[in-house]
Amino acid sequence: MAEIRRASTVEEVVAAEHLFDGPARPAASAKFLEGEENHLLIAYEDGEPAGMITGTEVTHPDRGTEMFLNELDVSPDYQRRGIGRDLVDALAGIARERGCSGMWVGVETDNDAALATYAAAGAANEGPFIMQSWTFED
Repeated sequence: MAEIRRASTVEEVVAAEHLFDGPARPAASAKFLEGEENHLLIAYEDGEPAGMITGTEVTHPDRGTEMFLNELDVSPDYQRRGIGRDLVDALAGIARERGCSGMWVGVETDNDAALATYAAAGAANEGPFIMQSWTFED
């Protein structure tokens, strides 16, 4: 079973950057870690980063605070061992401890692995999801 720990240093994030979409940016990593509403959990197998999950508490005037599961990744060498589900469960535990009313994630409808992981962790499908996004140049 993987050991799951909350990241608290930029060095931990950089050591796990292979789990992100791109290289860790030290300044952005530090800013993320400083926010008490931000959560980055890393799963370790034999001392190596095997998976990660990020979440941010988002407060809405009409719904209170919910946990937004922003990103989940498990290294290909460690997939299909329950690490993803364990990371989701760990983030859900933090959400409950912090008084969140629920947790949500947006998933592409053809991402079978993510859909299976979230279902195994108890998520319910609330129907189709369309993501609209804006990209701002640096």
